[in-house]
Amino acid sequence: MKHVTTANFPAVIHNSGVPVVVMFYASWCAKCAMMKPIAEEISGKYHAQYLFIEVDIDESPLLAKTYTDDLVPTFVCFKSGTVLASFGGLISSSILEERLKKIFRKS
Repeated sequence: MKHVTTANFPAVIHNSGVPVVVMFYASWCAKCAMMKPIAEEISGKYHAQYLFIEVDIDESPLLAKTYTDDLVPTFVCFKSGTVLASFGGLISSSILEERLKKIFRKS
Protein backbone atom coordinates (compact mmCIF):
# COMPACT_ATOMS: atom_id res chain seq x y z
CA MET A 1 0.00 0.00 0.00
CA LYS A 2 1.23 3.43 -0.87
CA HIS A 3 1.65 5.85 2.04
CA VAL A 4 -0.07 9.21 1.41
CA THR A 5 -0.18 12.48 3.36
CA THR A 6 -2.27 15.64 3.24
CA ALA A 7 0.14 17.05 0.65
CA ASN A 8 -0.47 14.43 -2.04
CA PHE A 9 -3.87 12.99 -1.05
CA PRO A 10 -6.00 15.12 -3.43
CA ALA A 11 -3.82 14.32 -6.44
CA VAL A 12 -3.86 10.60 -5.67
CA ILE A 13 -7.63 10.27 -5.27
CA HIS A 14 -8.45 12.51 -8.26
CA ASN A 15 -5.84 11.23 -10.72
CA SER A 16 -6.06 7.49 -10.19
CA GLY A 17 -7.27 5.55 -13.20
CA VAL A 18 -8.89 3.01 -10.85
CA PRO A 19 -11.02 3.34 -7.70
CA VAL A 20 -9.06 4.22 -4.56
CA VAL A 21 -9.37 2.49 -1.19
CA VAL A 22 -7.90 4.52 1.67
CA MET A 23 -7.03 2.90 4.99
CA PHE A 24 -6.81 5.47 7.77
CA TYR A 25 -4.73 4.09 10.63
CA ALA A 26 -2.60 5.03 13.63
CA SER A 27 0.74 3.51 14.61
CA TRP A 28 -0.48 3.09 18.21
CA CYS A 29 -3.71 1.27 17.19
CA ALA A 30 -3.66 -2.50 17.80
CA LYS A 31 -6.66 -3.13 15.52
CA CYS A 32 -4.90 -1.19 12.76
CA ALA A 33 -1.83 -3.39 13.15
CA MET A 34 -4.06 -6.46 12.79
CA MET A 35 -5.94 -4.98 9.83
CA LYS A 36 -2.90 -3.87 7.84
CA PRO A 37 -1.81 -7.36 6.63
CA ILE A 38 -5.41 -8.08 5.60
CA ALA A 39 -5.58 -4.84 3.61
CA GLU A 40 -2.19 -5.60 2.04
CA GLU A 41 -3.40 -9.07 1.04
CA ILE A 42 -6.49 -7.66 -0.69
CA SER A 43 -4.41 -4.86 -2.20
CA GLY A 44 -2.10 -7.43 -3.79
CA LYS A 45 -4.97 -9.56 -5.02
CA TYR A 46 -6.82 -6.63 -6.63
CA HIS A 47 -3.91 -4.35 -7.58
CA ALA A 48 -5.21 -4.00 -11.16
CA GLN A 49 -8.73 -3.03 -10.05
CA TYR A 50 -8.16 -0.79 -7.01
CA LEU A 51 -5.43 1.48 -5.71
CA PHE A 52 -4.93 0.90 -1.98
CA ILE A 53 -3.34 3.74 -0.02
CA GLU A 54 -2.77 4.36 3.68
CA VAL A 55 -2.97 7.57 5.70
CA ASP A 56 -1.56 7.91 9.22
CA ILE A 57 -4.11 9.97 11.18
CA ASP A 58 -1.42 11.46 13.41
CA GLU A 59 0.56 12.66 10.36
CA SER A 60 -2.53 13.96 8.57
CA PRO A 61 -5.02 15.10 11.23
CA LEU A 62 -7.11 17.22 8.83
CA LEU A 63 -7.74 14.23 6.60
CA ALA A 64 -8.55 12.14 9.66
CA LYS A 65 -11.03 14.72 10.89
CA THR A 66 -12.69 14.86 7.48
CA TYR A 67 -13.01 11.12 6.87
CA THR A 68 -12.77 8.99 10.03
CA ASP A 69 -15.20 10.07 12.77
CA ASP A 70 -12.35 9.25 15.20
CA LEU A 71 -12.53 5.53 14.39
CA VAL A 72 -9.48 3.62 13.18
CA PRO A 73 -8.99 1.66 11.15
CA THR A 74 -11.38 3.31 8.71
CA PHE A 75 -11.63 2.51 5.02
CA VAL A 76 -12.90 5.16 2.61
CA CYS A 77 -13.65 4.22 -1.00
CA PHE A 78 -13.28 6.82 -3.75
CA LYS A 79 -14.04 6.81 -7.45
CA SER A 80 -12.91 9.78 -9.54
CA GLY A 81 -12.31 11.74 -6.33
CA THR A 82 -15.83 11.14 -4.97
CA VAL A 83 -16.49 9.23 -1.75
CA LEU A 84 -18.66 6.19 -2.43
CA ALA A 85 -18.61 4.59 1.02
CA SER A 86 -16.73 4.27 4.28
CA PHE A 87 -16.58 1.67 7.01
CA GLY A 88 -14.42 1.00 10.01
CA GLY A 89 -13.17 -1.57 12.42
CA LEU A 90 -11.36 -4.87 12.28
CA ILE A 91 -12.83 -7.20 9.64
CA SER A 92 -11.74 -10.39 7.89
CA SER A 93 -10.25 -10.46 4.41
CA SER A 94 -13.39 -12.11 3.00
CA ILE A 95 -15.62 -9.38 4.43
CA LEU A 96 -13.30 -6.63 3.16
CA GLU A 97 -13.25 -8.23 -0.28
CA GLU A 98 -17.05 -8.58 -0.37
CA ARG A 99 -17.62 -4.98 0.77
CA LEU A 100 -15.32 -3.61 -1.91
CA LYS A 101 -17.01 -5.66 -4.63
CA LYS A 102 -20.43 -4.40 -3.50
CA ILE A 103 -19.35 -0.76 -3.25
CA PHE A 104 -17.62 -0.61 -6.61
CA ARG A 105 -20.22 -2.75 -8.40
CA LYS A 106 -22.82 -0.07 -7.67
CA SER A 107 -20.69 2.79 -9.00
